[in-house]
Amino acid sequence: MIKILIADDHAIVREGLKQIVAEESDMEVTGEAANANEVFEILRTNNFDIAIIDINMPGKSGLDLLKDLKVQLPKLPLLILSMYGEEQYGIRALKAGASGYLRKASAPNELVAAIRKIVSGGKYISQQLAENLADTVDESYSKLPHENLSDREYEVMCKIASGESAEKISDDLSISIHTFYTYRNRILEKMKMKSNVELTQYVINNKLIE
Repeated sequence: MIKILIADDHAIVREGLKQIVAEESDMEVTGEAANANEVFEILRTNNFDIAIIDINMPGKSGLDLLKDLKVQLPKLPLLILSMYGEEQYGIRALKAGASGYLRKASAPNELVAAIRKIVSGGKYISQQLAENLADTVDESYSKLPHENLSDREYEVMCKIASGESAEKISDDLSISIHTFYTYRNRILEKMKMKSNVELTQYVINNKLIE
């Protein structure tokens, strides 16, 4: 039996994933978590064959959680589930140690196949993500400005471009307002931009948010 941990802050999403898995006789969701703290609590006392992690949870982002899990439980396969497309977070998730990246919209048709491939030792990525990865190892490939941002800077940039307030971003990421503005200023400096408007236009033009 393949034992699965699902971590997503929306109960309705967890329920939907459980229903997909329930149709398989050799799979079972044996753990659920709504935030990073719950993930670690469950993992202290339970063993799983795979963890399915939402990339956008409160308190600690999916990428931060992914990195922490790879340090503490390096052998636990992790599938990142996201409402964002591969262009936004796919490459970053794989570089951080994920065994796969799957859009939530694709879960009904692809989740079971993704679980089976990852549990058997493989990686699960879409054709688009595979092409994006191939581009990054091409010697002639020139980085776009946002690819020089750290994972946290990238996350803050996308939230700014989505129109979220400084207070909401600070709360979502469990950082102070001062730290938020430090990130914002660093992002603008790295991107060689002067305002949130300019930053937002760049994010939209490069399809980093939907």
